[in-house]
Amino acid sequence: MMNSNATSSTSGVVGSTDSSSAPRRNSKRPKYSRFTQQELPACKPILTPRWVISAFMLVSIVFIPIGVASLFASRDVVEIVDRYETECIPPASRSDKIKYIQSQDDKTCNRTLTVPKRMKQPIYVYYQLDNFYQNHRRYVKSRSDQQLKYATSETDTSTCKPEDTANGASIVPCGLIAWSLFNDTYSFSHNNQQLAVKKKGISWKSDREHKFGKDVYPKNFQNGTLKGGGYLDSTIPLSDQEDLIVWMRTAALPTFRKLYGKIEVDLEENDVIQVTLKNNYNTYSFNGKKRLVLSTTTWLGGKNDFLGIAYLTVGAFCFFLAMTFTVVYLFKPR
Repeated sequence: MMNSNATSSTSGVVGSTDSSSAPRRNSKRPKYSRFTQQELPACKPILTPRWVISAFMLVSIVFIPIGVASLFASRDVVEIVDRYETECIPPASRSDKIKYIQSQDDKTCNRTLTVPKRMKQPIYVYYQLDNFYQNHRRYVKSRSDQQLKYATSETDTSTCKPEDTANGASIVPCGLIAWSLFNDTYSFSHNNQQLAVKKKGISWKSDREHKFGKDVYPKNFQNGTLKGGGYLDSTIPLSDQEDLIVWMRTAALPTFRKLYGKIEVDLEENDVIQVTLKNNYNTYSFNGKKRLVLSTTTWLGGKNDFLGIAYLTVGAFCFFLAMTFTVVYLFKPR
């Protein structure tokens, strides 16, 4: 009896030992792979002085010619800039500019421009505004893309406040962006002959075809108590109102230019251009500035010295580093 109990006890101990010594798999251990364990073959470049010098020299060889070419292209652009927001107010009204711009007085202003160098067509006509923050969050969001595109979404004005309705009816196009549409006008003459300004094709084709509907017409626009900028022809669909389309593409910076039109004739050096403009747009409430810009273009676009200067700066800096490392390597080789 005693032997039997001893045997039973011994077998129980052995069984317990066997079960405790059996390997238990850790369920939280990830499956082994060379990728997860970062054991893949790798190649680490050894940055020897020759490699570093060669890299800096290569960057300088590429960037310096690009910078020079960009600067020459920018300098080939002929540009006329005329600031007029103060000059186009009668001297007697300059003490209260806001009162003048809000009055019903005639806002016609005559300016004279002289062509500094020969300007080949097409000559782009821009208006430039300063201190106008089109990137303000409330301003940018104050529009209805659905309403601009679809005639059936005329009442979709929930994002357009405070310019969503007027006199109990929806405004089309609604929102602060459309409400503040630029409305100065320009006409040009040379040798007593009118210079035609082409307005067709000044906006992005993608905007005309995909963002503004061909069956959407202005309704109830600028009928509120506070008038904003320009008016729209209610007989022309939004897809054909290119001044509006250009304006609705908001600018990222407080100083910006927007395309007004194109002059498709050449202008010679020292030609005198007579400009008749309507100084309608109120920039005086926010201390803004207005400029009329006539500009040609090159393969790089308009006048932009920054791009060329940036390339030259980076290229020259890399060349300086290459020369510095070369001198150090020659006098103190490793």
